[in-house]
Amino acid sequence: MSLRMPREIARLSRSGQFDGALSNFEAEALSESASSLGHQGRKVEKALAALAVAEGDDRQAALAVAAEAVWAYFVQRELCGLRDHRLIIREMGIPGEVLTRLGAAPKSAP
Repeated sequence: MSLRMPREIARLSRSGQFDGALSNFEAEALSESASSLGHQGRKVEKALAALAVAEGDDRQAALAVAAEAVWAYFVQRELCGLRDHRLIIREMGIPGEVLTRLGAAPKSAP
């Protein structure tokens, strides 16, 4: 048994109209990626705000939550093709202790 492309899709593919449908799909996928990236960014902001006011044992828990949120955000950024996190670290004010938890050694000031 052989499978054939449906006639309508084959016609659209030959006419170039199918390219627009693919572009619509790509636009939708990019929109979802951007939405997810924004969601992760808001989680990082919330976790960093909680870390800033935490003290004692609560600070260790807040540090763990912040590290997890930052890690997830970095992964989402990399999935979007954004591999350089230096600007985000600076703009969001991600503390060195959070980066250390991720296995990154923050640069010390000269």
